Amino acid sequence: MDISPNSSPTPTSLRRNRFDVSGRSVLVVGATGALGAAGARALAEEGAVLTLTGSSTDALEALAQELRPLTRVTTVPRRPDTPEDASAMVAAACADGPLWGVLVAAGINKTAPIVDMPVDTFEQVMDANVRGSWLVAQAAGRAWLDQGTGGSLVLVSSTRGRLGHPAGYTAYCPSKAAVDLLAKTLAAEWGSAGIRVNALAPTVFRSDLTAWMFADDERGTAVRQAMFARIPLGRFAEPDDFAGTLVYLLSDASSFMTGQVLYLDGGYTAC
Repeated sequence: MDISPNSSPTPTSLRRNRFDVSGRSVLVVGATGALGAAGARALAEEGAVLTLTGSSTDALEALAQELRPLTRVTTVPRRPDTPEDASAMVAAACADGPLWGVLVAAGINKTAPIVDMPVDTFEQVMDANVRGSWLVAQAAGRAWLDQGTGGSLVLVSSTRGRLGHPAGYTAYCPSKAAVDLLAKTLAAEWGSAGIRVNALAPTVFRSDLTAWMFADDERGTAVRQAMFARIPLGRFAEPDDFAGTLVYLLSDASSFMTGQVLYLDGGYTAC
């Protein structure tokens, strides 16, 4: 390759678009949640072929109808509660060709002081956030190893996988720490097969669950002021803030990135 000062670079029009995910089959688990829906919309706009899953059939179909003018969309109204659920999701995504990417955005949070939290509440959070991610990863990994084409798995974590919280987060914080280490462990296990695994870890973002934090009442204002004092960019995240990093992780632009936890937090964890 000629890299002398007088050499002419390859014209942009002839270069492969490193961020192109058009035509690639991507499974979005938890597509009816705020981050899952934001990810599905971003991927649809980029031309990815989508398989969407979620527990609400009506919400899932409404999202699919919104996105079908942009791309091909299949829906699977299930949660990854069992190996059979996860396998059905992956099989649907593989129906029209090789599976390329998976986003696992399903999860829950239930809070209480540890002395008051029932064991079954702890188990519900761990099942939804850790077991569900593990089951989808298992099913996707089997498909990718069979295909022999590599792939990209993106798990949704949280800044709370790194930081504690005083308000009864003894289920949620450990569950997200487990998601982080699951991403790192799978990256190590699957690297030789060309399968990349990373985690996205946002802070507070706008959703139905966090709408009260955006309200102009006393409670919302107090929480915002306290949080903004810790966030260098001085705001909470919008769902669209999730989109660019997700497309990056599912594209060839991140071909040498695996086993990483990327904090989408406006600098929160830097302070």
